[in-house]
Amino acid sequence: MNAVRCHLVAIVAVAAVAVGFSVEASAEKPAGNWPGFRGRSAAGIADGHAAPIRWSVPERDNVLWKTPIPGLGHAGPVIWGDRVFVVTAVSGKKDVQLKTGLYGSIDSVKDSTVHQWLILCLDKRTGKVLWKETVHQGVPRIKRHPKATHANSTPATDGRYLVAFLGSEGLFCYDMAGKRIWKRDLGVLDSGYYRAPRAQWGFGSSPVIHNDMVIVQCDVQKDSFIAAFNIRDGKPIWRTDRNEVPTWSTPTIHVTDRRAQVIVNGYRHIGGYDLKTGKELWRMTGGGDIPIPTPIVAHGLIYITNAHGRSAPLYAIRTDAVGDITLPAKQTSGKYVAWADFRSGAYIQTPLVYGDYLYSCRDSGVLMCYDAKTGRKIYSERLGKGGGGFSASGVVADGKLYYTSERGRVYVVRPGAKLEILTVNQLGDVAMATPAVSRGILYFRTKHHLIAIGKRGNSK
Repeated sequence: MNAVRCHLVAIVAVAAVAVGFSVEASAEKPAGNWPGFRGRSAAGIADGHAAPIRWSVPERDNVLWKTPIPGLGHAGPVIWGDRVFVVTAVSGKKDVQLKTGLYGSIDSVKDSTVHQWLILCLDKRTGKVLWKETVHQGVPRIKRHPKATHANSTPATDGRYLVAFLGSEGLFCYDMAGKRIWKRDLGVLDSGYYRAPRAQWGFGSSPVIHNDMVIVQCDVQKDSFIAAFNIRDGKPIWRTDRNEVPTWSTPTIHVTDRRAQVIVNGYRHIGGYDLKTGKELWRMTGGGDIPIPTPIVAHGLIYITNAHGRSAPLYAIRTDAVGDITLPAKQTSGKYVAWADFRSGAYIQTPLVYGDYLYSCRDSGVLMCYDAKTGRKIYSERLGKGGGGFSASGVVADGKLYYTSERGRVYVVRPGAKLEILTVNQLGDVAMATPAVSRGILYFRTKHHLIAIGKRGNSK
């Protein structure tokens, strides 16, 4: 069954976090901050500094530092100033299962031991752990998928606060020194397979920060919702119910002079909500029934993809959409839909827009390139020889695309109208979390470590 290939990267998904700006302003800020999943506004782009093309972690080539991280977590690292933050879940068992690859099973992992959920703060230059805080301790309220962890959601920061979302264990806010500011229990958040509710797969959507608001998308088995909280004290600002099955996508913020909206992926309800009030602005239905990729915005278009079940769409939606914009059968464009491809959507990875091109990579490692404005498919080619999975979403650094396989191979791709793989580099470990980039240095969260990859002398 194809559903089993879902892993909850909040990615981790694959899962995306936007922090206070239009996603079309996607270049890295001068400070080198990477404030959430896929950096600023989930765009995944960090140009402006020379980044490495070749390295090997096993051979210590262009490895600036390598720090052990206990437990498991698909939550990607986030960066503010000279600090890197990671979230992890430590099981009471010594031999913890994490099954990678493309396979068929919907079973949950049986582990009823007491877990510790930790936030670690590391020095960005040296990898030294500056502080470590236990966020929560207890038996997980929901089981996880063999390919998932109990720490899938990437945290978010604005330089004042650090927000970590542990799903059923709660939403937590800390200051930058590791002091807890507030906690909210949002109840049991069961994002299992809606066709087989016994299959519990954990939680994967990441929090989003915009100004003084924290936005969370909670699509679960029962009573799905999207909500905003005050970042200072955790008090609710608004909450909007969603008629939706479990999803694993993270919302994206998009702000223009005319309106500010929260954009969400979904199966029954792809759509946009007013940022201030939570009121629905537009919606569409259809697509894959286990949505994971995060929406992104470029060229005045919202790009949304998913791929599970009968449909695998890739939509380009105009940012001024209103009302129900669902396309009639066999129609590939409309008043608010610039173009759509119903056969080439991605199941797990969030796409990239760089220059005039849209890049979308499937979990099988097939990379597709489109003209971002027209939807014309330019190529569809495989990274590597196949046989392994791709869960981490791609990022851009110094004008190059970086795609990470679950086996720890990182493919460095030259952007353009044909596939050109510059190098293939080794991390030496399982890698399923989306990397962070700051000032030309790539930070990879693997199964056992956080690793900084960069050219020697580029660690400041």
